[in-house]
Amino acid sequence: MKQIKIKGMTCQHCVAAVTKALNAVDGIKNVQVDLKTGTATYEETKPVDDGLVVHAIEEEGYEVVG
Repeated sequence: MKQIKIKGMTCQHCVAAVTKALNAVDGIKNVQVDLKTGTATYEETKPVDDGLVVHAIEEEGYEVVG
């Protein structure tokens, strides 16, 4: 499992938006977004460029901080 820190999530709508964005990235499955900790964890079914993950989240209006 990979984990990233996301800044800017404030509600369940944010969680749903980030979850949907990550699930849309080819090679990512089992996405879990935690509003309280501001993190997202996911599994890769094949190598995924970290830039694609960051881009997917930033397209939804959030910031990846780690």
